Amino acid sequence: MNVVPTNLWRETESAINIQIHIPHREMEEFGVYAVFGVDASPQRLLGEEGPRQVSVAVPPTVHQVVLFSSGPWGERICVNADLYDVHRTLITIGKLTPYNRCLSWEQWEEETWTNGATLNVTLEGGYMVQHSWSGPALILAAKEHTPKDAIAPPLEAQVLELNCKRKRKRATPGERDAGKDARMLVGEEDEMENLCPNSSPEQTTPVRKVRRHTKGRQKLFPGRGQAATSQGAVTPSGRWGQMLCPIDAQTAILIGGQGARMQFCKDPLWKLCTEDLSWVAAETLAQGPTPEARIGHTAVYDTDSKRIFVFGGSKNKKWFNDVHILDTQSWKWTMVEAQGKVPPLAYHSCSLFRGELFVLGGVFPRPNPEPDGCSDSLYIFDPQLSIWYQPIVIGASPSPRSGHSACVMPEGKIYVFGGWDTPVCYSDMFVLDLGLMEFSAVQTSGKKPSPRCWHGSVVISATKFLIHGGYNGNNSLSDAFVFDTETNIWTEVTLPQLSLARAGHSIIAMEMPVARQSADQQADKTLLVFGGGDNEGTFYADVTAVAVRELLTLL
Repeated sequence: MNVVPTNLWRETESAINIQIHIPHREMEEFGVYAVFGVDASPQRLLGEEGPRQVSVAVPPTVHQVVLFSSGPWGERICVNADLYDVHRTLITIGKLTPYNRCLSWEQWEEETWTNGATLNVTLEGGYMVQHSWSGPALILAAKEHTPKDAIAPPLEAQVLELNCKRKRKRATPGERDAGKDARMLVGEEDEMENLCPNSSPEQTTPVRKVRRHTKGRQKLFPGRGQAATSQGAVTPSGRWGQMLCPIDAQTAILIGGQGARMQFCKDPLWKLCTEDLSWVAAETLAQGPTPEARIGHTAVYDTDSKRIFVFGGSKNKKWFNDVHILDTQSWKWTMVEAQGKVPPLAYHSCSLFRGELFVLGGVFPRPNPEPDGCSDSLYIFDPQLSIWYQPIVIGASPSPRSGHSACVMPEGKIYVFGGWDTPVCYSDMFVLDLGLMEFSAVQTSGKKPSPRCWHGSVVISATKFLIHGGYNGNNSLSDAFVFDTETNIWTEVTLPQLSLARAGHSIIAMEMPVARQSADQQADKTLLVFGGGDNEGTFYADVTAVAVRELLTLL
């Protein structure tokens, strides 16, 4: 029986069409299989009985690897997959679940995979069949699979050289020396959503800077990049353009993002425990279809319905206008079949007010050869009716922009700051009165932030919000400012915790682990800063804590 694996890992754009033959008896049992190269046969790595962990030596001649499961999962939770280079540096991680049963990698998508690799596969969860295996992880070598030999022989066995067909053209050394765009080298042509603003009209619009070759290999240390153990990753990979969404006093949810070599994160869903700042991979915790990997999306939590709403974003040439909902009570994803029209948007803002989502601005795709354009429109999504509509708005609205911030204040107003529309970066401020549905420009005083986009923002009190970092078209920024909505005054603040320049990061406000009595409840909160990058090829995965009380003492 021929079985073609479907639902190839959604973080991999190129498809690998492989005809897989598995005996009918084996299909009725749970098994984890790997295919090493497009012309190879599947090799069974894990089954009903045997080890819970297997390491496979992938020879340099193999340029594609597909990992998939077959048969009923039963009580099994997930299968963790870690791909290491010959220096034992982690290249990437993946996960098989009952809802995502196939992963794929290609060598030219992971530039450090050049001289062979090692694939570690670990099963988590209970077996339906008891077995007596208690030995160490089995060491295998990639070879052809036949029904009579479901498990590969030890490493000493001869490794067959697999004749692999490349699916995408790689740049030649001459093209690289000529400065061919790094996006073309990873198969991400015309990735327009990654265009960055430029404050200088004389220059052409640059893309977000990415180092193709850094000094040495990226090492994995806690708090920067990825932290990993032999059993798999324990912190998210470094990333940019993600969303960190608090859902209660102890938990925040990380969704999406893009990391090194402009690769979309293959560990897109994590839970952060704020008591000890520990992470739990959450991809397998939620049922239902998870949102496709993306950046520039928004994620907003509704405290009344206990649901996270994910909207929009982009991935390579794909632009999204879909709405995904994660119910944090049942931990189930659903995709909304919404009525009304809303364009595909990325780097927009999304604010929740009285149960509705207010989406403003953002980048939207336009037909070639025109560049991508920015929106100045306001759209509202009503979750109860599952409908999009455009309200009638009066007053002086912001010019088209994306990468801006929007802070909803308790008084029922949304303050919009900064953003960009190629080639201009903004530092202006607008306020939307949600009672009157009226926009107006805010005349501010004090030292205001310089023009920027992709900055972090968070409400720190009933009348104040913070702006930190961002990108000005040339460099990432590390400065921080507090705006007072009562006085319309900007105040620059300096804290060592906020001294690292970064853009595309997330800032959220969380309750302190130990509650204290205070006249201002916001002052008992802690700000958590996660991720982002320096626009020079470095992506962060650290979590930095700042006490709101400490911040307010600087004003």
